[in-house]
Amino acid sequence: MSCKRYVDVIARFYADGKLIPLAIWWTDGEMYEIDRVLDVRPAASLKAGGAGMRYTCRIQGHEKYLWLEENRWFVEAKQNAG
Repeated sequence: MSCKRYVDVIARFYADGKLIPLAIWWTDGEMYEIDRVLDVRPAASLKAGGAGMRYTCRIQGHEKYLWLEENRWFVEAKQNAG
């Protein structure tokens, strides 16, 4: 099962209104720089529920999704058992 994991994000706002995430802080305090944003579109998270702007990001050579839902960022994370 997957769940929403809200994360801290460093993002850049451009004068033309574009918003691009630059780095994610995971809940354990680890920071991951976003190498590149590959796609941005409105989409739902089918694994964890919720919807918003979905950013397809390349992080350390892996494609990951990052959502901006209203004014909060989240990722799909494995739900802890028990």
